[in-house]
Amino acid sequence: MRMTQTMLSNNMLTNLNKSYGLLGKYQEQLYTQQKISRPSDDPVIAVKGIQNRRSLEEVEQYNRNLGTVYEWLENSEDSLDKTGDVIHRITDLVTRANNGSLTNEDREKISTELEEMKKHVLSIANTKVSGKYIFSGSDTKTETFSFDTATSKYVYNGNTDNIDIEISEGMKISVNQIGDNLFGGLLNDIQDLQEAIKNPPAPGQDPDLSTFITKFQDNLDIVVSTRAKIGATTNRAELIETRLSSQKIIATKRMSENEDIDVEEVIMNLKTQESIHRAALSVGASIIQPTLVDFMR
Repeated sequence: MRMTQTMLSNNMLTNLNKSYGLLGKYQEQLYTQQKISRPSDDPVIAVKGIQNRRSLEEVEQYNRNLGTVYEWLENSEDSLDKTGDVIHRITDLVTRANNGSLTNEDREKISTELEEMKKHVLSIANTKVSGKYIFSGSDTKTETFSFDTATSKYVYNGNTDNIDIEISEGMKISVNQIGDNLFGGLLNDIQDLQEAIKNPPAPGQDPDLSTFITKFQDNLDIVVSTRAKIGATTNRAELIETRLSSQKIIATKRMSENEDIDVEEVIMNLKTQESIHRAALSVGASIIQPTLVDFMR
């Protein structure tokens, strides 16, 4: 095939454009520190990047979920810790009130303190975290307990459904405790104790309060066992948090390996391409230089 001057010039310009393209590519890589700037640069890297980002986003979402888990568990633990202190104090009061040597004034003082204790337990039972009642089951918008004046009893208004939060793929943790099991009996036992102290069997006769000691011990056992359950759940959450931290490091490393450039390698490629480009310009100059005038000299 006969090569004309036009064909040589066109080939030279095509090759120079390719060379400029490579120079631009390496310069852009150095500027962005990324292997590609658009998916069309390398579809394989782009697809892997999407997958790696999705993995990283999932891990970060699970970490946010763990924050919610800790918030519920820590508030539940703190609430039950305070409840245990109240039960211990009430048990002391019951023991004092059951010794048979109380005056009416003593009974009145104990009853007054029990009233404050009951209010405190009620406030604990109705604990809200981020606008949600944490002891109302899944019905977190409903106040956990209220007082029914018709029956003179405290009524549980929530449900018995668990709140499960996903903290890893296919793995969920129940973060709530059912208030009816924890506080329903306790509140009404305090109410009954007040009534027993205020209304003795006969004037000047102390009531037998020994059954209440057993009842409050049972309430304390429920609180202690629930706290142990919360502790076990917290330990499990911490183990998963450690695992998520490792997964985040791995996902970030994979994303970096897939997308980030090797600066030294790109600089070397750029310098090499600059040398090639200068050589191409030199050769091109010699190709397009001869003209008919040059031959006529």
